[in-house]
Amino acid sequence: MFRKTMAFMIVIMMIFSLAACQSSTTTNEGGEAADVAVSAGYKIGIVTPTLSTSEDEFRAAAIMADKYPDIVRHITLPENFNIELETGISQILSLADGPEMKAIIVNSGQAGLLPAFQTIRERRPDILTIATMMDEPDLMSNYIDMNFSTDWLRRGVTIPTKAKEMGAKTFIHYSFPTHLARDLVANRKDAMKRTAEELGMEFVEIITPDPQTGDGTAPMLQFLREDIPRQITKYGPDINIFGSNCPMYDVILDEALKSKFIVAEQCCPTPTQAYPTVMGLEIAPEDIGNFDLINAMITEKVKEAEMTGRLSGWAMPSSVYIPQFEIELAKYIIEKEIDHKDVLNKAFLDDFSKEVMGVRGDFEPMGEYDNYFMLVLDSIYY
Repeated sequence: MFRKTMAFMIVIMMIFSLAACQSSTTTNEGGEAADVAVSAGYKIGIVTPTLSTSEDEFRAAAIMADKYPDIVRHITLPENFNIELETGISQILSLADGPEMKAIIVNSGQAGLLPAFQTIRERRPDILTIATMMDEPDLMSNYIDMNFSTDWLRRGVTIPTKAKEMGAKTFIHYSFPTHLARDLVANRKDAMKRTAEELGMEFVEIITPDPQTGDGTAPMLQFLREDIPRQITKYGPDINIFGSNCPMYDVILDEALKSKFIVAEQCCPTPTQAYPTVMGLEIAPEDIGNFDLINAMITEKVKEAEMTGRLSGWAMPSSVYIPQFEIELAKYIIEKEIDHKDVLNKAFLDDFSKEVMGVRGDFEPMGEYDNYFMLVLDSIYY
């Protein structure tokens, strides 16, 4: 009873605060009125792994909590997720206790949290639920209102297509046996081969030493260091090199700056993968999430290397993009007082993502599910 009384008092205080703040605005550097997070009388909860478990998702949610301090409540899953699964479920459910909670978002690279959404659906069907998780899509579609995920497989088509547009005549794919044993990696490689050949590019598959069965990454990286020049000699500089493993890019990008070949995208297309290390970028701690600044720094280094237009990627990691997009989408639905089903279409999601994120997402429904969308991001060309 005491907690209910206190919740009622808080809501009343928030209403008065909203009335007092309605005439208050601030301006950004361009002089335009900026959005001001005010006591809106509702909450959006977002759940991510901890900073040490998944830095991108954690920082993305933390940024949004700073942007909308009166709206966004950010909590983290237990560090030992697999051992403390029940604790994680309880933490998600705790967000639904407050009547002001109108949306709950979960971003997690693990499976097992679906029971939390099943319970929310039973107890608080008024709460909008959004997730990026690894549970079975059919179950997620049944119990979660909106689902979003990066379309890693579609990149098997988009990367060779972009490489061709950037001038590549040959597409070289580096990987190793234990990586190719994964369905996603193997299926993406097959899609790359098929697309490259359809576009008139030669597809070359090269197997490197396996870092998971040998002496770590060192032999693999040494192989790349020696083999890439051989491929340049054989095919010339109009080749695109793709490596299926993140550590490969310290060598791939370094060799690209020397030999001027094309890298349409890394395996994880983010400006913070390999670029800062290879280019010696000095990024202050407070600028770690400032992707506009980081991309500008990369562009300048590429220009100095006379490589303009030969390197590309995504303007920010999808693991940062998606949580922030989901919060903006939940906020829009709540404040417009619309049914979430009204926004579940490609045209709206593509345009809305550009409007709120500055980078357009290319959304496609996942199979037959009308509330599960996969996305790739628009490219940035350095």
